[in-house]
Amino acid sequence: MAFFGKRILSFRNRKKDTPGGLWDSCPSCKEMLYLKEMKEAQGVCTHCSHHFSLPREDRIAMFADAGSFEEWDGDLTSVDTLKFTGTASYTDKLAENLLKTGYKDAISCGKTRVGGFDVGLGVMDFKFLGASMGAVVGEKVTRLIERSTEARMPVLLVCASGGARMYEGLFSLMQMAKTSGALARHAKAGLPYIPILTHPTTAGVMASFATLGDVIIAEPEALIGFAGPRVIKETTQQDLPDGFQRSEFLIKHGLLDMIVHRHDLKQRVVDLLNFWMPESSQRPVPVDGPMGIKQEDVVEAPTKNTPAKRRKS
Repeated sequence: MAFFGKRILSFRNRKKDTPGGLWDSCPSCKEMLYLKEMKEAQGVCTHCSHHFSLPREDRIAMFADAGSFEEWDGDLTSVDTLKFTGTASYTDKLAENLLKTGYKDAISCGKTRVGGFDVGLGVMDFKFLGASMGAVVGEKVTRLIERSTEARMPVLLVCASGGARMYEGLFSLMQMAKTSGALARHAKAGLPYIPILTHPTTAGVMASFATLGDVIIAEPEALIGFAGPRVIKETTQQDLPDGFQRSEFLIKHGLLDMIVHRHDLKQRVVDLLNFWMPESSQRPVPVDGPMGIKQEDVVEAPTKNTPAKRRKS
């Protein structure tokens, strides 16, 4: 362009044309990632190990032994009891998220096998209305726990949520008590419950079933808390410490028991189940001890009068 008789050239950075849907940028290290490779890495950045959100079907495949997942209550659908209206009605939001995800609500539950153990498995999906907990989510979690208790199975719940579903008001908040009551009965029956907290797990879910486990596991750098950091900062009028509400901060303050890389999650769960319920395994399972010692042992179930003993397979 001309400016006082001089011609000034303007330069702009241009991105090279690349086919859509093939690449993504890591929010942590900013490296470009080939989506096919990232899928093979279970949604983990191959440069910095940042953990991306995983679709529920990938989560199920990650834990379930091949072909073993049997879904329960997949047809349960939320109802607009309060006739909620806003920028969009609740009914419209449900229809929109059904089209987006292919699922009727924010959690899938069922029976599966994990490393040879029968397990009740639930997986929350943040893509469906932020995995907010409404009546259907609460009901499916409660049914999962109660059926697992009846079948003498451990429960594994992969948690992710933005909290209570505002479209359902008090009906949403009631799910906190309902799910917690079911877990209390499950614990009274002497059965294990393992929640796995992923990014983000907040509000009503974090304050109920997400933190009532026998061993609470989290993925690295997951945001976990009740209120968000911005709300807490504005309320307390104080600066928050570095890493506040992240997994690494919370394990130092006693909220978590383990932080486990996604690639190691299934084996760690199997190790715990083999410790708690050795008699329930259908095959020998490698036991990874605290010193990294692995042994292929079959553990005999203890009787009423005799302690458990190991026999070599």
